[in-house]
Amino acid sequence: MTELTDREFAHELKTLREKLSAMAERAAEQIALAMEALTAQDDELARQVIESDQMIDNAENEIDRLAMHILMTRQPVASDLRFVTMALKFVVDVERIGDLAAGIAKRALELNRLTSLEWRGDLTRLATLVQRNLHLVIESFVSGNIDEAYAVIKSDEEIDRLNHSLHALLIAHVAADAATVTRVLPLTSVSRYLERIGDHVKNLAEEVIFMVSAAEVRHLKPTHAN
Repeated sequence: MTELTDREFAHELKTLREKLSAMAERAAEQIALAMEALTAQDDELARQVIESDQMIDNAENEIDRLAMHILMTRQPVASDLRFVTMALKFVVDVERIGDLAAGIAKRALELNRLTSLEWRGDLTRLATLVQRNLHLVIESFVSGNIDEAYAVIKSDEEIDRLNHSLHALLIAHVAADAATVTRVLPLTSVSRYLERIGDHVKNLAEEVIFMVSAAEVRHLKPTHAN
């Protein structure tokens, strides 16, 4: 009976890990599709991203139920307990990433109805950095390599700097021509959404580090990664 219970517990942990990874991968795909909808001015794709956000919400609910079931019935300890409690925080950040990707898609629908704004900013670069970090976090989560997670934490500083630079460029447009404000506001929202996604990805990195090593790094400066 004990051996059977152990196998069931191991299967539940494996299922939880797989569900978390799949949810994070779907969120990464949502970011990519939202940015494609924006750059290609594709209304249909933007609507698909908005509608697909419900799938991420459903995944969050499933993972929450499984994690709570494990906590109540298996009473995990040590690393297993860290993993399950981490899962409950992990899904919150991934769900918010999905919401923000949907927000980018909504801004794409707004911008597709306006005249394009000629400016020197590059939202695609910001999106690429954010997506790279999210994929690194997923790899770190799967492999248990916390060096990748530390690299994500350090890289978030670059995302913040780029967002501030893009924001300044967009505000300069409004200062030079107030008529551009209706086109600038959605673009500033996209930049802000990407920066906020970066913050949630950083949270995920911190959660992975805690899961693997029990180290609490939420309030430390990112000096561990080179």
